[in-house]
Amino acid sequence: MPAEPRLLAGARLAVTTFTTLPVRAGRIDRPVAGTAMALAPVVGALLGALLAGVLLLAGALAPPLVAAGVTVGVGALLSRGLHLDGLADTVDALGSYRRGEAALEIMKKPDVGPFGVVALVVVLLVQAAALADLAGRSWPACLAAVVAATAAGRLGVTVACRRGVPAARPDGLGALVAGTVGPVAVAAGAIAVVLLAVPAVPGRPWQGPLTVVAAIAVALPLLNHVVRRLGGITGDVLGATVEVVTTLVYLGLVLSG
Repeated sequence: MPAEPRLLAGARLAVTTFTTLPVRAGRIDRPVAGTAMALAPVVGALLGALLAGVLLLAGALAPPLVAAGVTVGVGALLSRGLHLDGLADTVDALGSYRRGEAALEIMKKPDVGPFGVVALVVVLLVQAAALADLAGRSWPACLAAVVAATAAGRLGVTVACRRGVPAARPDGLGALVAGTVGPVAVAAGAIAVVLLAVPAVPGRPWQGPLTVVAAIAVALPLLNHVVRRLGGITGDVLGATVEVVTTLVYLGLVLSG
Protein backbone atom coordinates (compact mmCIF):
# COMPACT_ATOMS: atom_id res chain seq x y z
CA MET A 1 0.00 0.00 0.00
CA PRO A 2 1.58 3.34 -1.03
CA ALA A 3 2.47 5.85 1.65
CA GLU A 4 -0.04 8.64 2.25
CA PRO A 5 0.98 11.89 0.48
CA ARG A 6 2.64 14.35 2.84
CA LEU A 7 0.13 17.14 2.17
CA LEU A 8 -2.84 14.93 3.02
CA ALA A 9 -1.13 13.45 6.05
CA GLY A 10 -0.13 16.95 7.19
CA ALA A 11 -3.69 18.20 6.82
CA ARG A 12 -4.94 15.27 8.91
CA LEU A 13 -2.35 15.96 11.60
CA ALA A 14 -3.16 19.68 11.62
CA VAL A 15 -6.86 19.00 12.15
CA THR A 16 -6.30 16.40 14.88
CA THR A 17 -3.74 18.63 16.64
CA PHE A 18 -5.77 21.85 16.67
CA THR A 19 -9.37 20.59 16.87
CA THR A 20 -11.50 17.78 18.26
CA LEU A 21 -12.95 16.96 14.85
CA PRO A 22 -13.14 13.16 14.38
CA VAL A 23 -10.48 12.84 11.68
CA ARG A 24 -8.48 9.61 11.49
CA ALA A 25 -4.78 10.11 12.13
CA GLY A 26 -2.50 9.04 9.29
CA ARG A 27 1.23 9.05 8.69
CA ILE A 28 3.16 10.96 11.38
CA ASP A 29 6.80 11.97 11.05
CA ARG A 30 8.78 15.20 11.08
CA PRO A 31 8.17 16.12 7.40
CA VAL A 32 4.44 15.57 7.93
CA ALA A 33 4.61 17.54 11.18
CA GLY A 34 6.20 20.45 9.31
CA THR A 35 3.37 20.42 6.79
CA ALA A 36 0.81 20.30 9.61
CA MET A 37 2.34 23.29 11.39
CA ALA A 38 2.48 25.21 8.09
CA LEU A 39 -1.23 24.46 7.60
CA ALA A 40 -2.12 25.53 11.14
CA PRO A 41 -3.44 28.98 10.04
CA VAL A 42 -5.76 27.26 7.55
CA VAL A 43 -7.25 25.13 10.31
CA GLY A 44 -7.48 28.27 12.43
CA ALA A 45 -9.39 30.11 9.70
CA LEU A 46 -11.90 27.26 9.38
CA LEU A 47 -12.32 27.11 13.14
CA GLY A 48 -12.72 30.88 13.22
CA ALA A 49 -15.52 30.71 10.64
CA LEU A 50 -17.32 28.19 12.84
CA LEU A 51 -16.86 30.32 15.96
CA ALA A 52 -18.06 33.42 14.12
CA GLY A 53 -21.22 31.50 13.21
CA VAL A 54 -21.72 30.57 16.86
CA LEU A 55 -21.22 34.20 17.92
CA LEU A 56 -23.63 35.58 15.35
CA LEU A 57 -26.30 32.96 16.08
CA ALA A 58 -25.98 33.32 19.85
CA GLY A 59 -25.95 37.10 19.47
CA ALA A 60 -29.32 36.94 17.74
CA LEU A 61 -30.78 35.07 20.71
CA ALA A 62 -28.97 36.49 23.75
CA PRO A 63 -27.13 39.63 24.93
CA PRO A 64 -23.70 40.19 23.35
CA LEU A 65 -21.72 39.25 26.48
CA VAL A 66 -23.61 35.98 26.84
CA ALA A 67 -23.02 35.22 23.17
CA ALA A 68 -19.35 36.00 23.62
CA GLY A 69 -19.08 33.71 26.64
CA VAL A 70 -20.73 30.87 24.73
CA THR A 71 -18.34 31.40 21.84
CA VAL A 72 -15.28 31.32 24.09
CA GLY A 73 -16.59 28.12 25.65
CA VAL A 74 -17.18 26.48 22.28
CA GLY A 75 -13.69 27.47 21.19
CA ALA A 76 -12.24 25.79 24.28
CA LEU A 77 -14.28 22.65 23.65
CA LEU A 78 -13.22 22.43 20.02
CA SER A 79 -9.56 22.54 21.06
CA ARG A 80 -9.99 20.25 24.11
CA GLY A 81 -8.87 23.19 26.23
CA LEU A 82 -5.28 22.22 25.38
CA HIS A 83 -4.24 25.74 24.43
CA LEU A 84 -5.57 27.18 27.67
CA ASP A 85 -3.85 24.41 29.60
CA GLY A 86 -0.62 25.19 27.76
CA LEU A 87 -0.97 28.86 28.62
CA ALA A 88 -1.42 28.14 32.32
CA ASP A 89 1.50 25.69 32.45
CA THR A 90 3.84 28.01 30.55
CA VAL A 91 3.04 31.05 32.68
CA ASP A 92 3.45 29.01 35.87
CA ALA A 93 6.88 27.84 34.70
CA LEU A 94 7.97 31.37 33.80
CA GLY A 95 6.58 32.75 37.06
CA SER A 96 8.68 30.30 39.05
CA TYR A 97 11.88 32.01 37.82
CA ARG A 98 13.36 28.55 37.26
CA ARG A 99 15.15 27.47 34.11
CA GLY A 100 15.59 24.35 32.03
CA GLU A 101 14.56 21.04 33.57
CA ALA A 102 13.35 22.65 36.79
CA ALA A 103 10.89 24.82 34.84
CA LEU A 104 9.83 21.88 32.66
CA GLU A 105 9.02 19.85 35.77
CA ILE A 106 6.62 22.59 36.88
CA MET A 107 4.89 22.40 33.51
CA LYS A 108 4.32 18.67 33.99
CA LYS A 109 2.40 19.11 37.23
CA PRO A 110 -1.38 18.63 36.88
CA ASP A 111 -2.30 21.55 39.14
CA VAL A 112 -2.49 25.21 38.10
CA GLY A 113 -0.59 27.79 40.13
CA PRO A 114 -1.55 31.42 40.82
CA PHE A 115 0.32 32.79 37.80
CA GLY A 116 -1.50 30.36 35.53
CA VAL A 117 -4.88 31.20 37.04
CA VAL A 118 -4.35 34.92 36.52
CA ALA A 119 -3.23 34.35 32.92
CA LEU A 120 -6.33 32.28 32.18
CA VAL A 121 -8.67 34.83 33.76
CA VAL A 122 -7.13 37.75 31.86
CA VAL A 123 -7.10 35.97 28.51
CA LEU A 124 -10.66 34.67 28.80
CA LEU A 125 -12.00 38.03 29.99
CA VAL A 126 -10.30 39.96 27.19
CA GLN A 127 -11.46 37.49 24.56
CA ALA A 128 -15.04 37.54 25.85
CA ALA A 129 -15.13 41.33 26.03
CA ALA A 130 -13.72 41.66 22.53
CA LEU A 131 -16.17 39.13 21.10
CA ALA A 132 -19.05 40.97 22.77
CA ASP A 133 -17.96 44.11 20.95
CA LEU A 134 -17.60 42.26 17.64
CA ALA A 135 -21.08 40.76 18.02
CA GLY A 136 -22.51 44.26 17.66
CA ARG A 137 -20.80 44.89 14.32
CA SER A 138 -21.95 43.94 10.83
CA TRP A 139 -21.79 40.21 10.16
CA PRO A 140 -19.08 40.50 7.45
CA ALA A 141 -16.82 42.47 9.81
CA CYS A 142 -17.54 40.10 12.70
CA LEU A 143 -16.78 37.07 10.52
CA ALA A 144 -13.55 38.56 9.21
CA ALA A 145 -12.39 39.57 12.70
CA VAL A 146 -12.99 36.18 14.32
CA VAL A 147 -11.48 34.30 11.36
CA ALA A 148 -8.42 36.56 11.34
CA ALA A 149 -7.85 36.34 15.10
CA THR A 150 -8.24 32.57 15.20
CA ALA A 151 -6.02 32.06 12.17
CA ALA A 152 -3.42 34.45 13.60
CA GLY A 153 -3.24 32.41 16.80
CA ARG A 154 -2.33 29.33 14.78
CA LEU A 155 0.08 31.38 12.68
CA GLY A 156 1.90 31.93 15.96
CA VAL A 157 2.46 28.15 16.07
CA THR A 158 3.82 28.20 12.53
CA VAL A 159 6.27 30.91 13.56
CA ALA A 160 7.23 29.07 16.75
CA CYS A 161 8.04 25.92 14.73
CA ARG A 162 10.29 27.69 12.24
CA ARG A 163 13.75 26.35 11.48
CA GLY A 164 16.36 27.12 14.11
CA VAL A 165 13.98 26.88 17.09
CA PRO A 166 14.84 23.81 19.20
CA ALA A 167 12.65 21.51 21.27
CA ALA A 168 12.90 21.70 25.05
CA ARG A 169 12.48 17.94 25.46
CA PRO A 170 13.62 14.96 23.37
CA ASP A 171 10.06 13.66 23.22
CA GLY A 172 6.51 14.97 22.96
CA LEU A 173 4.86 17.34 20.50
CA GLY A 174 7.64 19.91 20.75
CA ALA A 175 10.26 17.40 19.64
CA LEU A 176 8.10 16.34 16.71
CA VAL A 177 7.41 19.83 15.34
CA ALA A 178 10.29 22.07 16.45
CA GLY A 179 12.30 23.46 13.55
CA THR A 180 10.14 21.82 10.88
CA VAL A 181 8.71 24.90 9.11
CA GLY A 182 10.74 26.65 6.45
CA PRO A 183 10.81 30.41 5.78
CA VAL A 184 8.64 30.17 2.65
CA ALA A 185 5.82 28.49 4.57
CA VAL A 186 6.08 31.05 7.38
CA ALA A 187 5.92 33.93 4.91
CA ALA A 188 3.01 32.39 2.97
CA GLY A 189 1.04 31.85 6.17
CA ALA A 190 1.70 35.38 7.35
CA ILE A 191 0.58 36.91 4.04
CA ALA A 192 -2.58 34.80 4.01
CA VAL A 193 -3.58 35.81 7.55
CA VAL A 194 -2.81 39.47 6.90
CA LEU A 195 -5.11 39.38 3.86
CA LEU A 196 -7.85 37.70 5.89
CA ALA A 197 -7.68 40.62 8.33
CA VAL A 198 -8.25 43.34 5.70
CA PRO A 199 -12.08 43.46 6.04
CA ALA A 200 -12.05 43.03 9.84
CA VAL A 201 -12.33 46.77 10.52
CA PRO A 202 -14.73 48.50 8.09
CA GLY A 203 -13.38 51.75 6.72
CA ARG A 204 -9.85 50.94 7.91
CA PRO A 205 -8.51 48.19 5.63
CA TRP A 206 -5.01 48.69 7.04
CA GLN A 207 -6.00 48.25 10.68
CA GLY A 208 -6.62 44.50 10.66
CA PRO A 209 -3.34 43.63 8.90
CA LEU A 210 -1.42 46.00 11.19
CA THR A 211 -2.97 44.32 14.23
CA VAL A 212 -1.89 40.87 13.02
CA VAL A 213 1.66 42.07 12.34
CA ALA A 214 1.83 43.77 15.74
CA ALA A 215 0.59 40.64 17.55
CA ILE A 216 3.24 38.47 15.90
CA ALA A 217 5.87 41.14 16.59
CA VAL A 218 4.97 40.99 20.30
CA ALA A 219 4.88 37.18 20.31
CA LEU A 220 8.36 36.79 18.82
CA PRO A 221 10.36 38.22 21.74
CA LEU A 222 8.09 36.37 24.15
CA LEU A 223 8.86 33.11 22.32
CA ASN A 224 12.55 33.89 22.35
CA HIS A 225 12.38 34.48 26.10
CA VAL A 226 10.60 31.17 26.64
CA VAL A 227 13.16 29.33 24.50
CA ARG A 228 15.98 30.82 26.56
CA ARG A 229 14.29 29.85 29.84
CA LEU A 230 13.18 26.35 28.86
CA GLY A 231 15.79 25.44 26.26
CA GLY A 232 13.24 25.21 23.47
CA ILE A 233 9.54 24.83 22.73
CA THR A 234 7.03 22.29 24.01
CA GLY A 235 3.42 21.53 23.23
CA ASP A 236 2.45 23.77 26.16
CA VAL A 237 4.45 26.65 24.69
CA LEU A 238 2.63 26.24 21.38
CA GLY A 239 -0.72 26.31 23.17
CA ALA A 240 0.27 29.43 25.05
CA THR A 241 1.32 31.06 21.77
CA VAL A 242 -2.10 30.36 20.26
CA GLU A 243 -3.91 32.05 23.14
CA VAL A 244 -1.56 35.03 23.43
CA VAL A 245 -1.60 35.89 19.72
CA THR A 246 -5.36 35.33 19.39
CA THR A 247 -6.02 37.59 22.38
CA LEU A 248 -3.70 40.32 21.11
CA VAL A 249 -5.42 40.35 17.73
CA TYR A 250 -8.89 40.53 19.31
CA LEU A 251 -7.69 43.38 21.50
CA GLY A 252 -6.19 45.28 18.59
CA LEU A 253 -9.31 44.91 16.45
CA VAL A 254 -11.56 46.17 19.24
CA LEU A 255 -9.34 49.10 20.15
CA SER A 256 -9.40 50.19 16.52
CA GLY A 257 -13.15 50.17 16.33
